[in-house]
Amino acid sequence: MDIRVAVGGLALLLAAGGVVAQPVDALHACADMIREVGAPRYLGDDPPPHTLLCRSGYLLSHNDDTKIPDWEIEDLTPARFVGPGDRDHSSFVGDPTLTQAGKPHSVDDDYKGSGFDRGHMAPAADMKPDQAMMDESHYLSNIAPQVGLGFNRGIWARLEDAIRVWTEHRGHLIAMTGPIYDDTDRKMRGTDIPVPPRFYKIVYEPARHRAIAFIFPNRKITDKDLGLFIATIDDIEQATGIDFLPGLSKSIQKRIERNVSSLWVQ
Repeated sequence: MDIRVAVGGLALLLAAGGVVAQPVDALHACADMIREVGAPRYLGDDPPPHTLLCRSGYLLSHNDDTKIPDWEIEDLTPARFVGPGDRDHSSFVGDPTLTQAGKPHSVDDDYKGSGFDRGHMAPAADMKPDQAMMDESHYLSNIAPQVGLGFNRGIWARLEDAIRVWTEHRGHLIAMTGPIYDDTDRKMRGTDIPVPPRFYKIVYEPARHRAIAFIFPNRKITDKDLGLFIATIDDIEQATGIDFLPGLSKSIQKRIERNVSSLWVQ
């Protein structure tokens, strides 16, 4: 199976018996972002075809079958939430790295008239330092179909706001986000892009080795209590087939991944 590793506009092709076309490594390029926890990794011997994309604000694994990221990771500090980056000056566009590499990817027409929001996995409001970072957050490789009113523009936005507040108070957090699938086969109308029935979010505090995790159904949710959706990291790993926080010691992983956290106040 071929795996492309990409950063910026370049791609590295790793293939059985193949050659390295351009020696660019997304994990190396985003090393500072994942230094504390390591990059999430697929469990098992048969990972899906995917492309690792390093951007200035996040690292993600784009699933080349679903055209949705399986995971994204951000290294958050309060400085991420201030600056001239303006989402009103950004547009949703197909990912230029995937386009240049000839890889499957979504385009804006896939979402037009679909009835679903273009849901950021790495939130635009975390990309304020400059306009280039903000623009990268609008690449459709960072987007998944989400129910709008009551979810993307409701409790999901509430969670994203809460994480920014927690970051302001704690100084440094690492956030991971992505979809969870089940046996349903719902697709956006006229496309082969699946509509994830659930989404997860994991937040880790390196200073105190604490974590909190959530699983939300992708539907209109009227209850505003984030605590109702707290899960364990183990739950998310089992549902996704992805190993999170692999850079931590086994003892720390065991302790925090089984823990059901209470909702963080600040």
